[in-house]
Amino acid sequence: MKILVIGNRDRYGKFTPDELEKRREALVFCKRGAADGELLAAGGDAGIILADAIAPVGRDLIEKMPNLRMIHSEGVAYDKIDLRAAAERGVFVCNNKGCNAAAVAEQAILLMLAFLRRAIAGDREVRAGRQIQMKERLMVEGITELGGCTAGLIGFGDIAKATAVRLGAFGCRILYYTPRQKPRETEEEFAVRYAALEELAALSDIVSIHASVTPETTGMIGAGFLGRMKPSAFVVNTARGEIVDNLALREAIVAGKIAGAAFDTLYPEPVPADHPLLGLPGSCRDRVIFAPHLGGITTGSFMRAHRNIWQNVGRIERGEKPVNIVNFG
Repeated sequence: MKILVIGNRDRYGKFTPDELEKRREALVFCKRGAADGELLAAGGDAGIILADAIAPVGRDLIEKMPNLRMIHSEGVAYDKIDLRAAAERGVFVCNNKGCNAAAVAEQAILLMLAFLRRAIAGDREVRAGRQIQMKERLMVEGITELGGCTAGLIGFGDIAKATAVRLGAFGCRILYYTPRQKPRETEEEFAVRYAALEELAALSDIVSIHASVTPETTGMIGAGFLGRMKPSAFVVNTARGEIVDNLALREAIVAGKIAGAAFDTLYPEPVPADHPLLGLPGSCRDRVIFAPHLGGITTGSFMRAHRNIWQNVGRIERGEKPVNIVNFG
């Protein structure tokens, strides 16, 4: 079966070399960002699309591929794929649910610790010969231990659960919010307490975002939510940038309404040089930390993801139903 890959050929070579060799004649590669015309010219007769997690797969492309049976995200995200158009055609859309949970949870903890321990500023001050001055200043200002914080998790899927396990080891109190409260057994297993969104905002020292992008979550971290947070609290986003209202967050940080934020992801991506959260006043520069969306791209994550992809390809080829379907049922 012909397979159209929208993404980086080198990743497939590194993480699934055997499959690449076995399917040399069946695989067609196009770069992320290729126009539909180019994709159709290369693989319009393909039965499967394997897509970079941020590569758009729209209605027009889906409707013009008569043999298409499955679209598979290379990652966990699938918000760039037109789920309705695929469902109307009877095409499965699948993702790699859970493959990067441990990796992203580690990134969330890294950002929390980096913010609390002034890691970026500390590195800069030591290099500038101001180690003792910063140390003496922080002994007076105070440093909060992660274990002394209440962490509020927005969303409670695989990544949030992995984050809760790690926060629990530090001794944190953990709240979570989802539209529907989880069963008591789940709450007890992960030592978490459900809180309404307004309560979570008011009680949390750290708000950690782990929700998917939906119409309901887009812009969720806006002026209303930020206005309920403690002035000493901060936001960590390892999910998707669309969940944060950039201008509202900028205003909250500059005005001192919250302590700051740490990001693994921003919207839009790639991040433009004039992004409102990049050009903060100098007095705010140590209140924001950025990482280049590294949370889920560990070697282990990609190995698990590609193993799942090719198992699902095999299921489709055998006429079986794939796993991790996101657009049916």
